[in-house]
Amino acid sequence: MKISALMTSAGINIGICVLLWSLYSVLRKQPAFVRVYFGRRIAEENRLLREAFILERFVPSTGWIVKALQCTEEELLAAAGLDAVAFNRMLVFSIRIFSLAAILCLFGILPVHYFGRKMHRLEISSEQLHMFTVGNVEVQSRWLWVHSIVLYIISGVACFLLYVEYRHIARLRLIHLKRATVNPGQFTVLVRGIPKTTNESCSTDVDDFFTKYHPSSYLFHQVVYKAGKVQKIITGAKKACGMSDPSTDTTLDQSCEAITYPCSLCGASSDSFRLLPTAEVAKNIDNEECAAAFVFFKTRYGALVASEALQTSNPTNWVTDLAPEPDDVYWSNIWLPYKQLWIRRIATVLGSLVFLVSFLLPVAFIQGLSRLDQLQKKLPFLDGLLKKPYMSQIITGYLPSVILLLFLYTVSPIMIRFSTMEGPTSHSERKKSACSKVLYFYIWNVFFVSLASGAVISQLSPSSSTKDIAVRLAHVIPEQTTFFITYVLTSGWASLSSELMQLFGLIYNFIIKYVLRMKEDIAFVPTFPYHTEIPKVMLFGLLGFSCSVLAPLILPFLLVYFFLGYVVYRNQLLNVYRMRYDSGGLYWPIVHNTVIFSLVLTQVICFGVFGLKESPVAAGFTIPPIFFILSFNQYCRTRFLPLFKTFPSQDLIDLDREDERSGRMEHIHHRLRSAYRQFPGNEDIKLEKIVTVGNDEDQDEGPSSGEPNGEETCEEQEPSRRDLSHPTLKGLPVSRLWDSVRSIAFLWTAEKRSGDSALISASIN
Repeated sequence: MKISALMTSAGINIGICVLLWSLYSVLRKQPAFVRVYFGRRIAEENRLLREAFILERFVPSTGWIVKALQCTEEELLAAAGLDAVAFNRMLVFSIRIFSLAAILCLFGILPVHYFGRKMHRLEISSEQLHMFTVGNVEVQSRWLWVHSIVLYIISGVACFLLYVEYRHIARLRLIHLKRATVNPGQFTVLVRGIPKTTNESCSTDVDDFFTKYHPSSYLFHQVVYKAGKVQKIITGAKKACGMSDPSTDTTLDQSCEAITYPCSLCGASSDSFRLLPTAEVAKNIDNEECAAAFVFFKTRYGALVASEALQTSNPTNWVTDLAPEPDDVYWSNIWLPYKQLWIRRIATVLGSLVFLVSFLLPVAFIQGLSRLDQLQKKLPFLDGLLKKPYMSQIITGYLPSVILLLFLYTVSPIMIRFSTMEGPTSHSERKKSACSKVLYFYIWNVFFVSLASGAVISQLSPSSSTKDIAVRLAHVIPEQTTFFITYVLTSGWASLSSELMQLFGLIYNFIIKYVLRMKEDIAFVPTFPYHTEIPKVMLFGLLGFSCSVLAPLILPFLLVYFFLGYVVYRNQLLNVYRMRYDSGGLYWPIVHNTVIFSLVLTQVICFGVFGLKESPVAAGFTIPPIFFILSFNQYCRTRFLPLFKTFPSQDLIDLDREDERSGRMEHIHHRLRSAYRQFPGNEDIKLEKIVTVGNDEDQDEGPSSGEPNGEETCEEQEPSRRDLSHPTLKGLPVSRLWDSVRSIAFLWTAEKRSGDSALISASIN
């Protein structure tokens, strides 16, 4: 690929980014789309919005960028949780390490590549990208020592920064454990695999077992019911009943008798449809008990001991784990039989492998588009079209990455479905499992298969040995850098702009409000898709490490992506996505392991490349860093990883003693009884205030004059026309504009009435 084709792809993506960012800065100020771009703030602060015509709404601005950058880590932690902080630190780590790599490689290695051979030089725009890779360095070149030194520096600094970030996230996780808000999951154990008895119910079995074997710490328990479609209908009926007349506070008679209704066909009385008494409904629900329960303990330490201990000699009976947070419980999988989970996991692994292999065909087709010479041979009828310079640049430089991006949109929904089938008991566990699957998929299909489906497949024969495959891979990696750069432009820059615009949310909001004329669901606010964004960022990190020394031209494009991602993701976490649950930074071990894998793979690739260049000294220098990186990884696994698997007993005991001394323990025990509600009631969200907030440059939000006094709500007090608010627009003198409009309307009405009176008088006369 020529530099001109790369610049064509870069120009297209830059134009798309500028257009979408400008549209976002305007659309975010429109009241019609405020729930798309400020879903978290609207849902949590319960604002009442009213539209007003303000000229500032239609002018693009950059104040939101400044506000996203000025947000501190404490504010991000309070708004989006520890998972968001871990994701943010991942971007910070990437910016730091690749800034150093860009400085070293662009000014130290890139000139070595470009002047590696004595040949006639063309204009930069006409040069092939191969001229800027290690492939342009002569065999047995003495300049390969520069690559070895830079590789040592990048690896050492990456390990140091990784240690600093791992220690920081571990410290925040301990602080998260000691937070002021009590986590009911620390007192609760999820019990599965409860053996059934013939005489007594599941609830009695649980109570007898924990009373006998955990008498000093056991408090009470709550059985999980297997409620299917019938309970969903009951819950929906309760919601509809509650929304039908919120002003009344009446309840159904719980002791009512069976009521008969006439048949719609023959008119005869029938008892096929009856309102069942509460006792009979409870009896039917009790019959749906399953072998799972939440068991509550008096102390955090008691729950930890019970969750870590093997309860019986049969490991499949009375299986205990610390329960997730109440909002994190995935109720649909709680009632699954524990002995069935291993079958589900095997099935999901096989399904993931089949999907992984089936993706080889589209990737191979995409790689064919990126090679113009092979495309002309396989599709000769496109010869005339491909001879046009602009068309060839678009097809080879832009089209392959766009097609791959469209195919990759199907990966996350499929992997989240596979992860759900595994039987996780929490939403965060389900997303964490999907994150790992998507990451494996990206590394295999986007990285390895993209390399193997290029020159390797066309050059290898059935008799090729393992050594030949390694040599071919080392030879093709510098050549495939052109495709990786265009992939960063399309899947990186353009996808960030799409994330900022919330295209799917905009389309959904438009259809609901203006096509279907339905009322917006205020309570529905999406959560951040960690299972999609973390693998994407980690893939770009893998591309950066593996290509930094071999093809450093990719580093500026990666740096721009990480800087843009730092701004965009912070803005989305603060305004758009709502934190319904938090895993406590459990995504960071995935990030750490991926960085370690990338560093080791980079050393292996450089070993093969230096071997091709017949430089045994440079190839030998890549071996010691591998042992150093693996030793560093083992130290981190010993030092920090246990903190992400369980809670330290010392901290839990200190928290229990502090609660007992302060007298809070009894209140905590009382709150545990209503913490895990499998069938929660539906309560209306009351808008308790109307707030006028500042614009993008303002940091504080103050109440407006329309805030009700005392316990008076907005439903009881009609808000004033002066109470116009928007999360991005400052409280301009709208009241004065409204007074002016009202005065003009009054004068126009008075003039019209006087004119009508004159006409009536004339007609009478």
